[in-house]
Order: sequence, then C-alpha cells, then structure tokens
Amino acid sequence: MDYRMDFESRAWESPMAGVRSKTWRPGGRQIRLVEYRPQMEPHWCERGHYGCILEGEFEIAFPDRIVVFRAGDGVAIPAGAAHRHRARAVSAMVRALFVEDLPDA
Repeated sequence: MDYRMDFESRAWESPMAGVRSKTWRPGGRQIRLVEYRPQMEPHWCERGHYGCILEGEFEIAFPDRIVVFRAGDGVAIPAGAAHRHRARAVSAMVRALFVEDLPDA
C-alpha cells in the first residue's frame, strides 16, 4: 500500500470557471487540492470545508461578516445553511487543501 497521495498523477477537473481541483476519495471522505482564480462565479455554498490555505489570499463572506484567509491559515467551516458562505479569490490564484465528507449523491 502506498500511503502517499500523488497529486501530480491526478488530472485537474474544473467544476466551474475559475476553479480547478484534484481529488482523492479514500473511504467516506475526499481530499481536494483546489485552485481558485478571480474568474470564479460568486455563489453561496452550504457544504462544510476543513483544511488549509496553501497559497494566496481568499475572502469568504458569511451572512454576518467577511473573513480573509491567507497562506498558512486553517479553514474550519461546518456544513449547513447557518454557515453558508461565498468565496472570492483576492490574489491572482488561491491554492487550498480540503478534507471533506463526500457530498450526497
């Protein structure tokens, strides 16, 4: 068994303009290496995200405030409507690593 996740061997996927990711799905979770660019269309998200900003600057708007995340910052956003959020890449590119429960099919 290889315990290393080789993101270099994974193909980039692009779920929307301005976003691309490489995903591993071990068990009931997924680990995503994600790149965001300012071209990402603003949208509200209710999924939970736990991880780290690896590079760049990210602005995440919540219903009651805006939080700026920079390289090295941890991200801990629970799932649900009470924690809905809308992200925006402030820098030319934001790279993040997230560990998330798999979305319902």
